[in-house]
Amino acid sequence: MQTPVTYTSFVAIGDSFTEGMSDALPDGSYRGWADVLAGRLAARQPDFRYANLAVRGKLIRQISEDQVDAAAAMGADLVTLVGGLNDVLRPKCDVDEVCARLESSVRRLAPSCRQLVLMRSPARRGPVATRFAPRMEQLFDFVEDLAQRHGALVVDLYGAEALGDPRMWADDRLHLTAEGHERVAEAVWQRLGLPAESDWTAPLPPAVRAGWVARRTADVRFTRTHLLPWIGRRLTGRSSGDGRPAKRPDLLPYPSSGAAPETAASDA
Repeated sequence: MQTPVTYTSFVAIGDSFTEGMSDALPDGSYRGWADVLAGRLAARQPDFRYANLAVRGKLIRQISEDQVDAAAAMGADLVTLVGGLNDVLRPKCDVDEVCARLESSVRRLAPSCRQLVLMRSPARRGPVATRFAPRMEQLFDFVEDLAQRHGALVVDLYGAEALGDPRMWADDRLHLTAEGHERVAEAVWQRLGLPAESDWTAPLPPAVRAGWVARRTADVRFTRTHLLPWIGRRLTGRSSGDGRPAKRPDLLPYPSSGAAPETAASDA
């Protein structure tokens, strides 16, 4: 029986998905799938080190310019790169340009680590995913091709029906719940060839449909709390990631208290 690979260090780069929104802890900071994965890897390896350079709201251009070189310079065993979805969910997007940015990032990262991991990001079932599905599928098909050419692994979350369940998504309808992040961590864990601890694809129990009043109340709350502020930021060219430092900018022993606290404001 083949012994699973041991990883001594892990660097995660990307946007809010990798930062961990909206998997909020009691102190207002965010946990997220990358933190869960780092904790599990650390339990197998003394002196394990972890950095998370992700910042909410970042486009692939910003990820490639601000995070990729820093991640490559760290020389970690394991690097994850998830980006581009913020771009393709915007009204105007040059998907070919997004793919070109992603490819330049992979070319820089792949030789710098033992294993690079890419993802086909999860999508919440609904009209937004349906509207942007052609762009998303173009991006994700490119991710598959890119991985084959550069020896990266791909974690396919887009095809996972369980992660499309609305109950896996937070009130902002853009980010996963704590359970969703746990499942993503398990998906990456298994893709790395490590022994499964749960079935991350298992469906949730049958849903009990909320009444009309409850659904409309939730829609009004979502519009007021999340949608209108999101539109306002887009109209003014702002992002909640503006001026925000990386979640965990240095490759340090983990677990530790090195992660900076975050507030629980949501944005893509």
